[in-house]
Amino acid sequence: MIICKYEVTFYNFVIYMCVKPEFDFYRETIFMDEKLNLTEPLKRYFGFDTFKGDQEAIIRNVLAGKDTFVLMPTGGGKSLCYQLPSLLMEGTAIVISPLIALMKNQVDAIRQVCNDEGVAHFINSSLNKSAIDQVKADILEGKTKLLYVAPESLTKEENVDFLRQVKISFYAVDEAHCISEWGHDFRPEYRRIRPIINEIGKAPLIALTATATDKVRGDIKKNLGMIDAVEFKSSFNRPNLYYEVRNKTKNVDKDIIKFIRQHPGKSGIIYCLSRKKVEELAEILRANNINARAYHAGMDTVTRTQTQDDFIMERIDVIVATIAFGMGIDKPDVRFVIHYDIPKSLEGYYQETGRAGRDEGEGLCITFYTNKDLQKLEKFMEGKPVAEQDIGRQLLRETAAYAETSVCRRKFLLHYFGENYDKDNCGNCDNCLHPKKKVEAKNELKELLEVVQAVKENFKSDYVIDVLTGKETDEVVAHKHDDLKCFGCGDEHDDKFWNAVIRQALIAGYLEKEVENYGLLKLTAQGRKFMKKPVSFQVSEDNDFDEEEEEVAVRSGGATSAADPALFAMLKDLRKKMSKKLEVPPYVIFQDPSLEAMATVYPINVEELQNIPGVGAGKAKRYGQEFCDLIRKHCEENEIERPEDLRVRTVANKSKLKVSIIQSIDRKVALDDIASAKGIDFNELLDEIEAIVYSGTKLNIDYFLEDVMDEDHLWDIYDYFKESETDKLSAAMDELGDDYTEEEIRLVRIKFISEMAN
Repeated sequence: MIICKYEVTFYNFVIYMCVKPEFDFYRETIFMDEKLNLTEPLKRYFGFDTFKGDQEAIIRNVLAGKDTFVLMPTGGGKSLCYQLPSLLMEGTAIVISPLIALMKNQVDAIRQVCNDEGVAHFINSSLNKSAIDQVKADILEGKTKLLYVAPESLTKEENVDFLRQVKISFYAVDEAHCISEWGHDFRPEYRRIRPIINEIGKAPLIALTATATDKVRGDIKKNLGMIDAVEFKSSFNRPNLYYEVRNKTKNVDKDIIKFIRQHPGKSGIIYCLSRKKVEELAEILRANNINARAYHAGMDTVTRTQTQDDFIMERIDVIVATIAFGMGIDKPDVRFVIHYDIPKSLEGYYQETGRAGRDEGEGLCITFYTNKDLQKLEKFMEGKPVAEQDIGRQLLRETAAYAETSVCRRKFLLHYFGENYDKDNCGNCDNCLHPKKKVEAKNELKELLEVVQAVKENFKSDYVIDVLTGKETDEVVAHKHDDLKCFGCGDEHDDKFWNAVIRQALIAGYLEKEVENYGLLKLTAQGRKFMKKPVSFQVSEDNDFDEEEEEVAVRSGGATSAADPALFAMLKDLRKKMSKKLEVPPYVIFQDPSLEAMATVYPINVEELQNIPGVGAGKAKRYGQEFCDLIRKHCEENEIERPEDLRVRTVANKSKLKVSIIQSIDRKVALDDIASAKGIDFNELLDEIEAIVYSGTKLNIDYFLEDVMDEDHLWDIYDYFKESETDKLSAAMDELGDDYTEEEIRLVRIKFISEMAN
């Protein structure tokens, strides 16, 4: 690379200024000089013509050797704020980063822009000794400008001893919210960063985060010893992101598949709270021809890295992941982010949704929410320290409030992060596109504020609502607030209404919530002014997310629930003809619930038929083709358009258990021994075996029946099922009488179905 004489002179001067501490004043002056051209190295290294937002001011502050605090939303260009100054300053910048995936991604990016393998490195648990030795050699030779380390690696004694020998240009703490108990993804090891920095050697510090409330920002500055840092705060508003919260029903998998099919070929991330759900959902998506992969911290490093690279290179369309995925991932064209489960905090939610539409293009943020998930998360906190539980519950309440609110979601989010959004309708969230009717609530707001004042601004919203609605709870009685004049003044409204009023009063600025004091409601100056002179205040009721009943596609007995009664009748006729031909009872071929499902979903090939309840691969192959042909003909003759979203393939539940049971029976292990080994009772085992044989798998349990049953009893029961028109257990017990136990009947029924149907 050819460097002009001016550049050589300039950069030698820069280096000289950085080396000589006696020239601190002049160093600060030159780097803060607004005439200093930083766009040239910006263009040369990163290919950008101009800086974005506060980037240039932040970089000048870092170059001047000042502590710097950067609050910038995901996609705002935080990484550049420490990458560019590291390339311009003498020494090595230490970047403390929480994830190996993030390190690798950023190191690769810097090496590409500089065309130099040694310019950036990382040290973490994934490297062997020879790789670490090479990293250290490059640093000592002055090649390395950026060194990424995990906080755990930074605190290792051998790394501390090594870094004491190195000229440190500055320290950068990425994802700095991890330092705060009030921030999402709290990591206790982040608390040790400041003491370790003091051991290695002091240098300017830059802390960066995409999400932080006032409380979290204070925590970060205090724990990093940078109270006097220059703070740069960018707007949290991402106008291109669409926010929507949907009711999470038992059909959530189907809803997600339908959504993805409506956006074919687009990149997306689906977040789940548990590793188990991540793997299950990824498998279901693949079964439905969606190019999806799982990602979580329990997977080996090679698999995680490969999955991440495949996603960035568009070899994978959809990643199903825990929150371990995405932090620092540079993929600008993620078009949708789906939350399968409600996040634990609004900070986490904001950061995760912020991975959509980083190129300013379309970004759809869909969250599925039910109160049951909230209850589960609260239950998970049991057993943790009381203070941690209190913090966790408060953060969950904020998330629930966001999900249930009917006001503009953008306005709600920005208010949470201390930013005012002037518009009442953003035009890009579900609440704004489908606004609820508003009602006048001037008097109700006055009642609310009076109650907050009467209880001395010392209680949370739930308690305030109890006083408003006149609930004589133990806590209310203990504080003698049931004697207040305003006790029960709002009893004409329910809790849901008052929650809506409180949330909208907070956004309007009449109340404020002290988050660090676990959500105590406080009056603002505006609220006190309102009490003296009330003005119009309109509210809309919160959204209702009570879980809906699952759509029942099939049911046994009574009137048919099939969507197409005509087809259902035709399928029954075909089954009857086939039963006569094969000389088996009709239920042996397919049970009524299976036929009802066929008349609802319209499977037209054997592969689709396997997804019908009660139809496995064996039955589908043995009996299915004629049924599929009939359904296809019916659809064509009646011009029936089969809804693709109903054709959702499922994966076997408890598949590992079922495989293990089949293998044990093949080895002729006694059934009671199998139940004991699997830690389930005998009836549960029979449930599993029945599910296996009813799905079309043949099992031979004769070895067990010979040991536990009288031969005459066995064949009496077998003959009954051979002649019967139903396989119902209750009917069999009524017919056979008290001489036969329920267990015996179930065992012989398994033998019969296995031999006659499979």
